Amino acid sequence: MRAGYKTAFPLLMLLTLSLQSSSFSDDILRKKIAQMFILGFSGTTLSDTIRADLAARNLGGVIFMGANCASPVQIQNLTAAVRSSAQTPPFIAVDEEGDLVARLNAGNGFSATVSEYQLGTVWHSTDSTAHQAATMSGWLRSSGFTTDFAPVVDVNVNPQSPAIGALGRSYSSNPQTVALHSQAFIDQFHVRGLMTTLKHFPGHGSATTDSHQQLPDITGTWADSELIPYRSLIGSHSVDMVMVGHLYNAHIDSLYPTSLSKRAITGLLRDTLGYQGVVITDDLYNMKAITDLYGREEAASLSINAGTDILLYVSNLMENGTSLLHHMIDTIEARVTSGAIPMSRIDESYQRIQALKARYILNSLSPPLTGPGVLPTRATLGNYPNPFNPATVLRYDLPQKSRVHLAVYNMLGQLVGTLADGVADPGTHEIRFDGNDRATGVYLARLEVRPLDGSEGHTVTTKLILIR
Repeated sequence: MRAGYKTAFPLLMLLTLSLQSSSFSDDILRKKIAQMFILGFSGTTLSDTIRADLAARNLGGVIFMGANCASPVQIQNLTAAVRSSAQTPPFIAVDEEGDLVARLNAGNGFSATVSEYQLGTVWHSTDSTAHQAATMSGWLRSSGFTTDFAPVVDVNVNPQSPAIGALGRSYSSNPQTVALHSQAFIDQFHVRGLMTTLKHFPGHGSATTDSHQQLPDITGTWADSELIPYRSLIGSHSVDMVMVGHLYNAHIDSLYPTSLSKRAITGLLRDTLGYQGVVITDDLYNMKAITDLYGREEAASLSINAGTDILLYVSNLMENGTSLLHHMIDTIEARVTSGAIPMSRIDESYQRIQALKARYILNSLSPPLTGPGVLPTRATLGNYPNPFNPATVLRYDLPQKSRVHLAVYNMLGQLVGTLADGVADPGTHEIRFDGNDRATGVYLARLEVRPLDGSEGHTVTTKLILIR
């Protein structure tokens, strides 16, 4: 784990701890539940409440809204404060779609961007989509974000749909075009080691109402073709998270909206489409589609039981100004204790969350720690994303100035390519490996390190998995 993260409950440690007492067990459960929340917060600095959520309660992540983003330097300082406060490395997320939904924009020191509709329908150019995604992902990476709540893969069934089509948030009315542009978008973020999120499952593009105001009923307007982008992107192993919309479709579930529906999340998304990764809700704080019908506590319980892994709220405060996270941990813990939520559901979600964080945030690069701020004593090597298609970034950390040789081999031991050969300074280094001309399979990256101070050299190896 990198310096700056607290070490009381480091990433993945909770999976291996022995529960030796009931009070310790209760504490572990609360830490696991906290990882299932991403919260927003007010202001351009960290308040005491959100800092306590991160440092003491083990909050899983934060979302930045427009009011959190004043300038590039301020954003960098704020993401750094989030990281340094967190007990477990957090998701640091933002909505960066383009045009009207872009938290980093010309108003806070970045640049204006165009809408998905402009890219996919007017220009009809995946190259333009990739170019804009490269720009935006560069902004997010340099600003300290880990996660983009994009791309929007809703199909533009109804161009006047108030939350999607009317705002230019859909690439196209053709689901294949949506899939192609979304893939181009995702690839640019993955090259830079950032997570992306498909939204809003199972498809918001035909809705005639906005879920911020009331529950959209898409029973008569939704079509199975709106699942094509999901099928395509899940099949290409490109999906990090899926955001489930607050939508009612009686053909999927006649009782519950999709964000609270086991038929939608476990049945359709996981069992039918084969998606086994992290599922996150759309905002549960301001959405009248949910809050007016179910209430906060019941909605959270239903969503977790349906198969959701992360609950998203754009505020971290209750209406009385106290910690929303503390209240929700109490609520979920009580329902687990009573049996209303199986412990297995918490464990499943926790494992999915930590596996995703390990792939991107730490990427299996961090050495074991014996105390806060410990620097590595040996070089580390990893890559992100992994599996990958078509490219991955190899990242290695050096504790001291060394002569390095980094090469990739196939499983027969044949040299595929040499990526680095020379002297490198201490710190983190990244090199892109392009698998465009390579066959599907497992490759080995081998890093040879010889410190210039004459201390003993060593070798680090990691597996690269190319899936087409």
